[in-house]
This record gives sequence, C-alpha cells and structure tokens, in this order.
Amino acid sequence: MIEAIIFDLDGVICSTDNYHYLAWKQLAKELNISFHKSDNEKLRGISRLDSLDIILEKSTKQYSSKQKEEFANKKNTIYQEYLKHMSTKDLSLEVKNTLVELKSRGFKLAIGSSSRNTRLILKQIGLENFFDGVSDGTVIKYSKPHPEVFMKAADQLNIDYKKCLVVEDSIAGCIAGKSASMKVAAISSAYGCGYSDYYLNTFSDLLVICKK
Repeated sequence: MIEAIIFDLDGVICSTDNYHYLAWKQLAKELNISFHKSDNEKLRGISRLDSLDIILEKSTKQYSSKQKEEFANKKNTIYQEYLKHMSTKDLSLEVKNTLVELKSRGFKLAIGSSSRNTRLILKQIGLENFFDGVSDGTVIKYSKPHPEVFMKAADQLNIDYKKCLVVEDSIAGCIAGKSASMKVAAISSAYGCGYSDYYLNTFSDLLVICKK
C-alpha cells in the first residue's frame, strides 16, 4: 500500500523548463556552443554539472574542473534571475487541489529533485512549507538516474521505500524511482517510457491511483 508520494519538481509540480533553457542558451552562446530546445530535453532530471558536461561535448575546447564549476555557477545565477519572475500563478489549480486532497487523505508528501533551487522555487509558487520532506540537489551526491534523491526523501518521511510512489516526467527519474524499489507514476514526457507502474494523462489522475 502506498503511504508516501515523492514528486519531482520541474515539469511535475510546476514548469521551469523554459527558464533552464534560456539560462543554458545564454551560457552556451558565451562559449560559442550551439544550444537548442532539443538539447535542453536531454538535460531533464540531470544535475547542473552533468548537464554542463553534455553541453560541453559540442565544444572543441577542454576545460578544467574549476572552469566547469564557474560555468555551472554562472548558469545558476542567470537561472535564479529568471526564477524571480515566478509566482503562485505558476502553480496550476489542478496541481494545488490534487496536492491538498492527497494530504487530506493521509499521504505523506515530499519533493525529490536534483535542483539546488528547489526551496527557492517552492517559495515562489507558495508551497514553501507544504511538503513533509524536501530532498534536493543540496543534500545528494548523485543525480538521477541514481536513486539517492528519492531514498533520502523516503528517509526524511521515515517510510519504507516499497510504500512510496514517485511521480516523474523524466526517464532518468523513472529509472531512479524503480531502482529504489518504489512505485513510479510517469507523466508528460516520461509517459509510456516503460519504467513506470502507472501513466498519468493529467496530474489529478493521482487521485484515482492513491486512495485510502
């Protein structure tokens, strides 16, 4: 029986894809690297440094670890400027109502995101104190598809992994959830990926899956 639900943030609770895209595109332009929306799709659920490595594959230059860290930090600075434009309007009524209903049914709810900006985003969209646990890029060593982020979220909730449901929009995230022996519900771009127990046409479909 499912007792806890762990949500990815970007693309599941809200969408910051375009902000990521614009920030990476600005950095890539400064490094004379072409970057398109199709490239941005490859970065879903992946940590900032891992994403940078993928982008730098197009470069003819070699960069040191220190330089890469500087590039990643610069991208994050650009990204955070975009995040300042987010507000409660970026949280859909469907998502908000579904979350409130799931909590009222007695489920523990947590965030499992590779992003280091998770708490900032939650604050911007009005969910700063809503979740029972937040596992993000500030507390993990490995990014998805490694299951660490979801395992830490479950540990925060003190819930057995097998009693957790992960909600993900990336294949890497779905694989991470399955690797943690958790149930997985795939939505959006992960729909039909083959690494999921459930497929969500819309976020509120969770109310059909998760009953107590």
